[in-house]
Amino acid sequence: MYDLPDVIEVRADGPIRVITLNRPDALNAVNDDLHTALAQLWPRLDEDRQARAAVLTGAGKAFSAGGDFAYLAELAGDENLRAKTIAHGRAIVLGMARCRIPVVAAVNGPAVGLGCSLVALSDIAYIAESAYLKDPHVQVGLVAADGGPLTWPLHTSLMLAKEYALTGAKITAERAREMGLVNHIVADPMAEALACAKRMAELPRQAVESTKRMLNLHLERAVLATLDYANIAEDQSFQTADFRATIARLTSEGD
Repeated sequence: MYDLPDVIEVRADGPIRVITLNRPDALNAVNDDLHTALAQLWPRLDEDRQARAAVLTGAGKAFSAGGDFAYLAELAGDENLRAKTIAHGRAIVLGMARCRIPVVAAVNGPAVGLGCSLVALSDIAYIAESAYLKDPHVQVGLVAADGGPLTWPLHTSLMLAKEYALTGAKITAERAREMGLVNHIVADPMAEALACAKRMAELPRQAVESTKRMLNLHLERAVLATLDYANIAEDQSFQTADFRATIARLTSEGD
């Protein structure tokens, strides 16, 4: 659906749109194609008047393993690609914050980097006990302009948001629930997320969509207060010696 690249699969289940990040061999790591498709997805979903709710998940063992190292290395040296990527990051964040319908995350495995942000920008999240959240932007020398720290202070305390944003530490499923970053730990996130989406799809449309919009106005205002600064800082961080050295090391280790 929506004429998107194969790296994102969208299928209809009645009024539900099931969105699957579809690079399972790479643990759904984000490359240019996937990042671009995510930016294109949200306006197309908004225009789909038959859609009443959406479920977001990852194919295979992971929700998303974060940024593809080869893609990150390319961003360091390509100014035009970097400008496009930062613009698309902004579109992803605002597109999800403004999305007309409820989005339920089915966190089937690790949700890292942008994957972690997609969970934070969803409306309800079900997570497998073995899954975890992690935003390692600082560990590779980047500012998380479209990462979890952009929205975490609305979900949890500022002190906890700082702890995990400034260290890049892993957040277990249980810890994520304690902090308010996910709603439920379940054996089958996809089944539970789909059931939740179907329950909302059966409720009066205007009431659901307007209530979501009312709640997300808080999110959007917070995002807009920091997003421009974060975009500029992220662009600068792509050009630092620390980032280039870290990515060179990680890329060589993966060869």
